[in-house]
Amino acid sequence: MARTDHYNDPNAPKATNIVVAVTAFVQDEHGRLLMIRRTDNDLYSIPGGAQDVGETIGHTVIREVKEETGIDVEPVDIIGVYSDPAHVIAYTDGEVRQQFSICFRARPIGGELRTSNESSEVLWVSRGDLDSLSIHPSTRLRIGHGFEGRATPYFAV
Repeated sequence: MARTDHYNDPNAPKATNIVVAVTAFVQDEHGRLLMIRRTDNDLYSIPGGAQDVGETIGHTVIREVKEETGIDVEPVDIIGVYSDPAHVIAYTDGEVRQQFSICFRARPIGGELRTSNESSEVLWVSRGDLDSLSIHPSTRLRIGHGFEGRATPYFAV
């Protein structure tokens, strides 16, 4: 299912739903960031997705990273909670979500890079190479906060 992200767009459709989702900021032993190229919008992103009924939010992080990248992770910290109502995601099935995502710091503990039906490319990216990738502004914000190593999680008031 394709999606269109609207960010600070006065012509964006109105959100009809909020879904609990996660993203994961995962660095390898060289400090490179785990990134995917999304199949639904062709943008580069950190891995993540929606929480399923019956699972903890920590398990959502573990499952989504494994599904999208092949990498096993351990969630270790929360970078922030991203709930900007100016960021809505319109899906081809008619659903329009307001962004709500908890970004976790996670450490890799195993697995091998592989693509999935949600990721056409999976790669470790050095910080200096991030500017050359097409990344949504809301994802860039999370990445920036992840590299800052904040003492307390980010959230908007």
